Amino acid sequence: MSMMPFSLPRPGAGELAALRDAVARAAAARGPVLPFGVAPLDRLLAGGGLDGAGLHEVAGASASLSDDAAATLFAAGIAARFAAAPGVSALWALTRFDLYAPGLEQAGLGPERVLYAQGGDDRMLLAMCEDALRDGSLACVVAEVKAADQTATRRLQLAASEGGTPMILYRRYRRSGQCPLADPSLAMTRWRIGTLPSTGLAVPGVGRGCWTVELVRQRGGPPFSLELEACDDQGRLALPAATRDRTASPGRAIAAGGAARHAA
Repeated sequence: MSMMPFSLPRPGAGELAALRDAVARAAAARGPVLPFGVAPLDRLLAGGGLDGAGLHEVAGASASLSDDAAATLFAAGIAARFAAAPGVSALWALTRFDLYAPGLEQAGLGPERVLYAQGGDDRMLLAMCEDALRDGSLACVVAEVKAADQTATRRLQLAASEGGTPMILYRRYRRSGQCPLADPSLAMTRWRIGTLPSTGLAVPGVGRGCWTVELVRQRGGPPFSLELEACDDQGRLALPAATRDRTASPGRAIAAGGAARHAA
């Protein structure tokens, strides 16, 4: 006995038009997308950049000072580009003020672009960030925490969507060897940043830092890992120099990436 092939009815012109309108409304509600300006990276990102009304997470590749600084500067570069328009500022919230402001300025986040807030603990800090996101007047909100459960990330994602404001949640290490991104989250993207030997110079000195930029998870796209040069003074990443022009000295990468934090 042969079976007739099953096929779904084709949607009519009116149904297709309604679907296109729904997709357009959803895209408008997401807020502007911020591309990195690095073609291989933007091509791999769903939507071609970071959602300007979503939650994004960052962590260092390890608990080392150099990877911690690289992840800090990566977050600072993103915040600087979201806050590039005149008259808008990013908010950087943390429980322990160990930031080195001149280091953030090297990644484009100068004093005219950032406001700082300090909370007593992670729970207080996240509540403060929810209010800041819903207010909608900030260019970006960055928060440093050691603990944020799935419920907290759901609340942050909803607040970012309601306020049309991007959120960068920088997850600091609680224990060495346990990546903070192992915890469940509803973030739209999750990034892990590590240091590499910096770009060589024609004269003695410290070259531009190099990082491994790993997208551990993203909504609507696959994970990937790229080797890129660190943020410049406008918060922009770049493709690395040719291999023949690269130095193999690991000390340069630490020197170039370690300026975002005060020494412990």
